[in-house]
Amino acid sequence: MHYNIQRVLAYVGIGSNLGDPVSIVRDALICLDHIPDSQVKKYSSLYQSEPISDIPQDDFINAIAGIETSLQPTALLLELQSIEDAFYRRRDPALKWAPRTLDLDIILYGEHTIDNGQLSVPHPEMANRLFVLQPLMEIAGDIQIPGLGDLQHLVDSAPVIEISKIDC
Repeated sequence: MHYNIQRVLAYVGIGSNLGDPVSIVRDALICLDHIPDSQVKKYSSLYQSEPISDIPQDDFINAIAGIETSLQPTALLLELQSIEDAFYRRRDPALKWAPRTLDLDIILYGEHTIDNGQLSVPHPEMANRLFVLQPLMEIAGDIQIPGLGDLQHLVDSAPVIEISKIDC
């Protein structure tokens, strides 16, 4: 589907728990600002959170970036996957929540709802992920999430995990 887009504010989730995740998340923010026809307008603090997985692994470092873009949603997704590849992201469909050098997800794309087989927005798991909701709240305030409602309500209702803002 083609969206008639001038410029839209998309929110991108950033996560890493391999290598030096703090540096990787910071470097990813720089890369996001180099996506064609896009500009990082704001980004959250970095947060450390426990992994949501049965696979033993280190904690994640997470953040959210608000990117103003005129790219179509699928084109933005391809740019994000290219950045992940540059950070040696490996995907194994059998290990959905495995450790990763870099994970970039489109959380929101303006006020659009998208489900086209390649991309689902709002991100289908965002309501269950405090490590997405808390940094999103920091930079987006109490916005309304298409199909899900009030962000503050989602934060209050999300499954509790160990998460903390980190100083770096």
